Amino acid sequence: MSTTRAIDASPDTGDRRRARPDPARARRPPRRTWRQALRRDWQLYSLAILPLLFFVIFRYLPMIGNVIAFRKFQPGGSVLGEEWVGLRYVKMFLNDPSFWQVFTNTVVIGALTLLFCFPTPIVLALLINELRGRKIKRFVQSVSYLPHFLSMVIVAGLVMEMLSVDGPVNQLLRAAGSEPIAFLQEAGWFRTIYVSSEMWQTVGWGTIIYLAALTTIDEQLYEAARIDGASRWRQVWHVTLPGIRPTAMTLLILNIGTFMAVGFEKILLLYNPLTYPTADVISTYLYRMGIVSNSFSYAAAIGLFEAVIGLALVMSANLISRRTVGTSLW
Repeated sequence: MSTTRAIDASPDTGDRRRARPDPARARRPPRRTWRQALRRDWQLYSLAILPLLFFVIFRYLPMIGNVIAFRKFQPGGSVLGEEWVGLRYVKMFLNDPSFWQVFTNTVVIGALTLLFCFPTPIVLALLINELRGRKIKRFVQSVSYLPHFLSMVIVAGLVMEMLSVDGPVNQLLRAAGSEPIAFLQEAGWFRTIYVSSEMWQTVGWGTIIYLAALTTIDEQLYEAARIDGASRWRQVWHVTLPGIRPTAMTLLILNIGTFMAVGFEKILLLYNPLTYPTADVISTYLYRMGIVSNSFSYAAAIGLFEAVIGLALVMSANLISRRTVGTSLW
């Protein structure tokens, strides 16, 4: 009997038994091809048809018109220009002193806008997040969101009324014993007026994304920081800001991409020939050269130059962000 049990417990008997399958080596389900995914979820993919058509018709097809930057275009002639002129228009604006003044104004206004309008929504979102009263928090959010929904014409009209010679600002200056200032007629004030109005109009709307990002931060991190004796400022610095850093970096890259495309509508409504030295930017210069003066090829060359700079800025910012903080668009 004992001999039989020993034989049954021998390794040879164990080899005859069927080995258990290894879960790690379990067969994975085959990956679906794009045709199978399209056939299965065609209702969802059909929702993307209209957005794709919009981008193709209004974003990509108009790029063909950039060819007139290298061809001589005449109104009433061929859509793609009459004859090939090469880099003629590129050399024209590179040798034009007025263009470089406009380019400098664009860089300065774009840098000021990015410097003040990008971090302000972050600060406001942090302040709103610190509010404990639900009613006061909703009130602050509603008041800060409202300027975003105002038409650009209304915003420009408010700025002009506030800063006119007989406006409220100059009335306060008179009450303080100072002389009134013609803000909208002095070139030195235009950049301050533009950046200030841009902050007032966009700061509230920009907090929405950051407030949504703040809700994703784990409350246990704040609890652990409080246990370690961290003050409120230390919690913001070591927990809150790192938590919203990916969102902030993504928005920073997108803002850098529109660095050269400063607000055309607002500048067009607020500027005048007296403020051209500091207010005239590439977009308004293109409007006067292309639409008003009918120099379409010259304007197309400048617009293509601006687009190339914007593309280079986005790619550079994305590369730097990916290598420094590990966050990028692609």
